[in-house]
Amino acid sequence: MWGSMLDDIVRAAVDVARQRGQDVAEVPLPVIAAAAGLSRSTLIRRLGGRRETLDEAVRAAGVDPGGRVPVRERAITAAAELMAARGLSAVTLSAVATAVGCSLPTLHATFDRRDGLLHAVFDRYLPIDELEALAGDPPEALEETVEAVQRTLITALTRQPRVFPAMLADAFGRSDGPTGRSLLAWAPRLMRVFQTLLVPHVRAGRLRPLPLPLLIQLLISPLVTHLLLRPVLEPALAASMPEVEQVRAEFSAAFLRAAAME
Repeated sequence: MWGSMLDDIVRAAVDVARQRGQDVAEVPLPVIAAAAGLSRSTLIRRLGGRRETLDEAVRAAGVDPGGRVPVRERAITAAAELMAARGLSAVTLSAVATAVGCSLPTLHATFDRRDGLLHAVFDRYLPIDELEALAGDPPEALEETVEAVQRTLITALTRQPRVFPAMLADAFGRSDGPTGRSLLAWAPRLMRVFQTLLVPHVRAGRLRPLPLPLLIQLLISPLVTHLLLRPVLEPALAASMPEVEQVRAEFSAAFLRAAAME
């Protein structure tokens, strides 16, 4: 018996992979989480947000997790790179099949049309897993909660490929497009996250009893707007543009001035 939580996850991953007749690398994380008796967000938190952590642990246990990355994973990566470089319109199944080196029927069999591929990309790059992991073990102090949420958004908006900004641009341009539909589907999860993170501080009298959507907007909108505009403005304003950490600290203080109880 492996004693640690990671060992238990490795054992569950190996067992479910054998049951499915697949390499561990081909088994989706939600399936591994269920086999280990965990939620998907808890599993991701245990792995430090990296699928590679599991692969390394499986390899250390003497099991090959699988050599070649599955078509699904390669397609999501290729679509994300296309989206970041050329926008959402560039992400067609044909373009992704060419980038991945697979046939178009294979992609059709892997995803439910183009919307299915886009939803998989959004699911990978929208920071909902990180936010759910934060909500699963929230900081006690209000200031620490604000900082943790904002740092999560900074990571999501600045990491490469820059998919999250492309998603938001599409959503702002077409509320009924694929991004808008995906965001609508994820809205209940996001609301639960912020209910967990913010409502206890309202009940404890640390935050003003504002409507939750307004609290969320006060917390994230200034920072998100700055990070979206920063790559556009930085070439012209590089000398006067503050560091991202200074920006985060200023917006954090502004939120507390606006929403925290005296």
